Amino acid sequence: MAKQKPDFKASQIESGKKNSGIGETIKTILIAGVIALSFRSLVAEPFNIPSGSMIPTLLVGDYLFVSKYAYGYSKYSFPFAAVPIKNRVLSGVPERGDVVVFRLPSDVSIDYIKRVVGLPGDRIQVVGGILHINGKQVSRRQIGENDISNGITKMRAVLYEETFPDGHKHVIQELRDDLNFDNTPVFNVPDGHLFMMGDNRDNSRDSRSKAVGFVPMQNLIGRAEFMFFSHNNSSSLFEIWKWPFAIRYDRIGKGIY
Repeated sequence: MAKQKPDFKASQIESGKKNSGIGETIKTILIAGVIALSFRSLVAEPFNIPSGSMIPTLLVGDYLFVSKYAYGYSKYSFPFAAVPIKNRVLSGVPERGDVVVFRLPSDVSIDYIKRVVGLPGDRIQVVGGILHINGKQVSRRQIGENDISNGITKMRAVLYEETFPDGHKHVIQELRDDLNFDNTPVFNVPDGHLFMMGDNRDNSRDSRSKAVGFVPMQNLIGRAEFMFFSHNNSSSLFEIWKWPFAIRYDRIGKGIY
């Protein structure tokens, strides 16, 4: 009686299905990764706020989306500056008053977020704590106070509504009008550069400082648009039961002006 040869077709089909399934999974992951990377590079990128230099507009623990298309693209629009773009493409000039994320000129590995105060060709000066643009004093109106602490001493800051010449309004915070950078020389903003300042005027390292200086347009990453999450740091990663009470629900979805 002839011996029957083993039938490997079923196992081969099963193995083929497994290989096909793994291949499809890898393909799906790669496609999803490309889509996510493209969205992050070309459309919007999430950032979080680690310092108080933009108080009261932005608080430590705010998470926001930055539009990448607002001012066009440079090599810093992409992770690790991997795309060798010279200068910018599809470029647009920010408006005075925009809140912008940019690479620090002295160390392009660091991201900063500040408000655009001076455009190319502007003359910027601070006199007695009051901003001057092109020789004219910028209007500011006291609207309230804010209790703050440096961890040791409690202080009271004054909140002002500042109005730029084009009518753009935003709120700034001042401790006093006679501290560092409350009286500066005139800064002449060169072509292709911007002058940036934090809204927390007495606690912001910005273009008034040599550590930052004028910011080249090439260093812009994008315009801050709105907050998608915010927490007050009152709970640790492991204190899950505290999470709901640490979220600032009133800031979620808030636009940035």
